[in-house]
Amino acid sequence: MVLKTFGWSFAVTALGLVAAVLFGGWEALGVVAILCILEISLSFDNAVVNAGILKKMSAFWQKIFLTIGILIAVFGMRLVFPVVIVAISAKIGPIEAVDLALNDAERYEQLVTDAHPSIAAFGGMFLLMIFLDFIFEDRDIKWLGWLERPLAKLGKVDMLSVCVALIVLAISAMTFATQAHQHGGTHVDKASTVLLSGVFGLITYLVVGGLSGFFENKLEEEEEREHEAEEAAKRSGKQVSAVQLAGKAAFFMFLYLEVLDASFSFDGVIGAFAITNDIVLMALGLGVGAMYVRSLTVYLVRQGTLDDYVYLEHGAHYAIGALAVILMVTIRYQISELITGSIGVILIAWSFWSSVRRNKALAAAEGEADSSGKTEVSSGV
Repeated sequence: MVLKTFGWSFAVTALGLVAAVLFGGWEALGVVAILCILEISLSFDNAVVNAGILKKMSAFWQKIFLTIGILIAVFGMRLVFPVVIVAISAKIGPIEAVDLALNDAERYEQLVTDAHPSIAAFGGMFLLMIFLDFIFEDRDIKWLGWLERPLAKLGKVDMLSVCVALIVLAISAMTFATQAHQHGGTHVDKASTVLLSGVFGLITYLVVGGLSGFFENKLEEEEEREHEAEEAAKRSGKQVSAVQLAGKAAFFMFLYLEVLDASFSFDGVIGAFAITNDIVLMALGLGVGAMYVRSLTVYLVRQGTLDDYVYLEHGAHYAIGALAVILMVTIRYQISELITGSIGVILIAWSFWSSVRRNKALAAAEGEADSSGKTEVSSGV
């Protein structure tokens, strides 16, 4: 099972490390390995959340996620995306941006660093909306009940998550503008860019999430009528198929996954510049890490891990919330990538440990119930 799920990741790892050695020697090998670990640690929560969505999709779309999806993730976000943001922020063509990345690494890094506030605002708002919609929903299973119960009550207010997100965005933009003014006003105009980027992040979440939810609901309605449709088809000698509807639902869930992955990739791409300016090594390290995130997602789905460890999804969403806050804070302040990666791992590990304790407590309770039942039967005999 492990080899079947992670086989491609192992193969890509071997090729990536060999390519790193051939490209830049043993030092490059170390850089790629560090970048791979960075990407996995920062994106582990992504795998957990992805698994919750992917388990609703068919085996065909899971394969699409691992093939076409990985091409989008690796080449789109880990290679093309840095070039695109440089081209947009510096107002240069993509070819010139690639030339900068390959021949003027310091200038390329500077341009990406300048674009960070806009990137952080977009990604931060998208991730914040995911967290807020999760935490404001009243769920049967609660992890941190003392926090989730009152928030679930507040969540009954319509559009509360959007209002909270916009307030956070406004505060972040004003704080960034204040800092820019204190430093001579060189970047005051970028405060409006931060605000606009955040609004686009919010719109992206609402549009993609809305389409995904709409077709997911349609699919669930169709499944409820599936048995009746099959019986009617048998009586009429025809076949009733829901392939088209399932295809639409799966497509928009796939689109939602890709946008979600893109948002999770922001911190990894930016954090990579703290380790290397070489876009080739960056693509190798982050690409290998992305493969493991994909494989881990499918592993969680096929093993039913989310069903066995019910708090994992909670931990992942709390990690998303923490990452969203960190991204918004980094609009003004610099935060170590070690802190960014550690918070997500700690929260998910904590939720896993809580799930294990819950399972043991339930098993112990069932064991006591069985024992008491046997005792009652024995005494009755």
